[in-house]
Amino acid sequence: MALRLAKAGLNLVLVARSQAVLEQMAKDLRDRDGIQVRLVIRDLSMAVSVDALVMQTADLDVGLLVAAAGFGTSGAFIDSRLEQEMEMLEVNCRSLLGLTWHFSQRFAQQRRGGIVLMSSIVGFQGMPFAAHYAATKAYVQTLAEALYVELAPYGVDVIAAAPGPTNSNFSDRAGMKMGKALSAGEVAQGTLNALGRKPTVLPGFLSKLLVYSLVPLPRWARVRIMGGVMKSMIK
Repeated sequence: MALRLAKAGLNLVLVARSQAVLEQMAKDLRDRDGIQVRLVIRDLSMAVSVDALVMQTADLDVGLLVAAAGFGTSGAFIDSRLEQEMEMLEVNCRSLLGLTWHFSQRFAQQRRGGIVLMSSIVGFQGMPFAAHYAATKAYVQTLAEALYVELAPYGVDVIAAAPGPTNSNFSDRAGMKMGKALSAGEVAQGTLNALGRKPTVLPGFLSKLLVYSLVPLPRWARVRIMGGVMKSMIK
């Protein structure tokens, strides 16, 4: 997302806990695209990080929020560590809610803006062996669908990007092995192209194939099929 937006000439605020990675990325973007980049080094699993980010961007004319922070887990729910599942809830839902609420206020007041929320194809039904992760993405999906309608009169566009398996460091942390997968650039460009045109986008052919092939089936069948897929992907 950052690469695509920088190439389009937008100045950026990059937010993550990995300072060295962000500093190198900021340098590359400044040198390549001639844009301004501000870094906010924060762990979004901590409640204070949302307030800190709000304060550190108060002086900027922000026009787009991309809430892309998140991670997943895999395996049997009863074998999971509650501490890690709670951390995932904090990042995937609580921090996303706080940032979305704040920037919705700002964008509505200025009568323009855009919000990109990262959903997933697993958010359209329960997913055994990634039960809680799928639940967090269902939260994101339904929030985006509703805000697409609520914020439209204020000139604010909202979209839920629901990709399928994507090549990133997500699978390593989640303990998964992926075969055919989307590129991060494919997901980013497909999402940005659809912003302002629809409430949900399935970026890339693979995402569409995986979702539309399940549409005719009853929900219980989709849950079992997706559970079988996830079980085969667990390392």
